[in-house]
Amino acid sequence: MQPADGLAFRGRPLFPGAPGAAAPWEPMAEYTCDTLENGLRVVGVPLPHHHGAEVLVYLGVGSRHEPPRQAGVSHFLEHMLFKGTADYPSSLALERAFEAAGGSANAATDTETTCFHSRIHPDHLDQGVGLFASMLRRPLFNDLEVERRVILEEALSDFNEKDRQINPDNLVADLLFPGHPLGRPTVGARRWVERLTLAQLKQHHARYYTPRNAVLAVAGPVRHAEILAAARRHFGDWEGAAAPAVQLWSAGPGTGRHFAWVPDAGSQISLQLAFLLPGRDSAHAVNLRVIRRLLGWGGMSRLMLRLREELALTYAVEASLALYTDAGVLAVDLAVSPDNLAAAVEAILEIFRNLVVETVTAEELEHALATYRYDLDYSRDHLEELTLRYAWGELTGCRRTIAGDFAELARVTPAGLQETARAFFTPQRLYGAIVGPYTRRGRKRVEDLLATWHP
Repeated sequence: MQPADGLAFRGRPLFPGAPGAAAPWEPMAEYTCDTLENGLRVVGVPLPHHHGAEVLVYLGVGSRHEPPRQAGVSHFLEHMLFKGTADYPSSLALERAFEAAGGSANAATDTETTCFHSRIHPDHLDQGVGLFASMLRRPLFNDLEVERRVILEEALSDFNEKDRQINPDNLVADLLFPGHPLGRPTVGARRWVERLTLAQLKQHHARYYTPRNAVLAVAGPVRHAEILAAARRHFGDWEGAAAPAVQLWSAGPGTGRHFAWVPDAGSQISLQLAFLLPGRDSAHAVNLRVIRRLLGWGGMSRLMLRLREELALTYAVEASLALYTDAGVLAVDLAVSPDNLAAAVEAILEIFRNLVVETVTAEELEHALATYRYDLDYSRDHLEELTLRYAWGELTGCRRTIAGDFAELARVTPAGLQETARAFFTPQRLYGAIVGPYTRRGRKRVEDLLATWHP
């Protein structure tokens, strides 16, 4: 997750410098951020033409912040904050209060962050901010054992009937970051989730749920002064120190296992191939975001054209990009029949080889950049996307405005993309997981392809 009316765009060309433009559009501040005396950052995105508001609180805590024997505590804690507060003594009372304010709260925990958010009617902004303050600051930790059972059921989806891990994301993360928190699943390890205590949950809450480790963001038809007033009223007396520093990943591509093979029942194989990358502050970050779109963004992307439209090897294939503080991953995922496994791997490797040995054509690059710019413009209409973008940027220090993304895209070149591909699409950085009913012959063919691949 990431990311006053944003950029002025009515009456100007869709993209800066577009042919036929009478005059360049004028950039305006996309959002406002103030910091309260206790360290809480408050982001406001005034959008008077909308009819709803989005209220969001980001916290800098996720699976990488957990002790090994408490793997899953951040995700467990996120669940527990919905189980009632000092002001709303049950999950039902809390949900009813959100609905009365025009919303329905939701949350997500990932590797580095936890995010709570809800749509709120603008007339009830103060009430909505107060509800989040009640959740985050005054939880009752009700129904611990009930929620533990829910989370254990959720964790079961990553395992088959023989208790084998079958989630390719988890398998590849373990290969990429062995023995490091980045290699652990967000839901945690079942043996530790079963043992987490109320005292451990409260300790984790006290350590990471602090104003200096949080960002409150509101987007919609509300004035920033109203947002600040609500923030001060409900969060102004919140106290707490800065969160502890995380264990950084410093190793490069390892010499251990690079591929996980997991037999599983079914008619298809889940395949993931992934490359280890630098973190989000790398000079290559914008090129990697563009490459991800070239590979797997829409029907004209290289993976879809080759594997689906030309070779008919799969129904769908996706490319994803995750950039953390200190490392990153570009992954390709698809489901494929056992008979087509080797052909699919060969086609994917060839696509990456082409990115290394050939420059992207000007036509293909401009098409990818155009769709990227369209999506940036469309994001102005989505309050959740805007609050995610700006609050995440303030929390992580990786502030990416829409105007900044436009400016970065204007500097992307075919030669620069090829330089990035050459740096990171190498055999040493290639990892993967193959889960499903593969055959010994099929595995041998794929292992031969992987062993001999080199751009």
